[in-house]
Amino acid sequence: MMEENKQGILLESGTNEIEIMKFTIGGNLYGINVAKVREIMISAPVKPMPMAHQAVEGIFKPRDTVLTVVDLPNYLGVESPKDPKDIFIITNFNKMFIAFRVHTVDRISRISWTDIQKPDKTVSGGTEGVATGIAQCDGELVTILDFERIVAEIAPETSIQMSEVEQLGPRERNDKPIWVAEDSVLLSKMIEDSLRKANYVNLHMFSNGLELWEALAALPQEGDLSRDVALIITDIEMPQMDGHRLTKLVKDSARFKHIPLIIFSSLISEEMRRKGRDLGADEQLTKPEIGHLVDVMDHLLLRQDKQVRV
Repeated sequence: MMEENKQGILLESGTNEIEIMKFTIGGNLYGINVAKVREIMISAPVKPMPMAHQAVEGIFKPRDTVLTVVDLPNYLGVESPKDPKDIFIITNFNKMFIAFRVHTVDRISRISWTDIQKPDKTVSGGTEGVATGIAQCDGELVTILDFERIVAEIAPETSIQMSEVEQLGPRERNDKPIWVAEDSVLLSKMIEDSLRKANYVNLHMFSNGLELWEALAALPQEGDLSRDVALIITDIEMPQMDGHRLTKLVKDSARFKHIPLIIFSSLISEEMRRKGRDLGADEQLTKPEIGHLVDVMDHLLLRQDKQVRV
């Protein structure tokens, strides 16, 4: 059994870098953000679970915790017999620990988010594709999988729930411009639908931090900036520019630093929270807590209004 040493991973904040753990399935090279990985271990016997999704292999208990095992080759449509030499990648995101079966694990590569391109729809499987990016690592092309999207499909109840917003009750219409950077097509649609349900009607959606930053930088120098953007919500993992880099650029700017900024990510841990705080993020929330996000948005916008009046 081998545990990842988390202490040396991406100690600097806002550098727009990512460490990718490469692994293989059916001879093809895939990747996962190291920040999602908690442990790598040789596969173990798994207890099947009735009525589970076809890609859910079952459960196993490596120590004191019962983990769900997702058969990633099965999910990706790769027919292959299970091998005792297969690897379990134990992940932690969205406050969940899940094991993913893969065939082999390769080395870790540190690259810039600018080296990760959004895949063409023919590669990613259309608008709901499972490939979140294509990276050039050590001379090889690596498909970065959207693990949040995979889990959301297998277990929809673990993803963003519109019911959380409905429980907030009737809400007044809010037409303040809200800018959102989220690369996952599925999660972006969920966030947009949820915020509209919460009566935030003036939403501007961006597929990565770079798109949002370029739009921000292109705003007219004159006039009331709050009429163009009142609040920013950003994911962390995104091609071209990640959320930490975006946060740094916004909060280091004399022009933009007063815009409230929320990091809304599946990767919020104590270490990530420290990084976000050091970069100046106003709030940091863990997906999929969409009801909490709406509450925090209300609070930050109200605080901003009071500061403007003063």
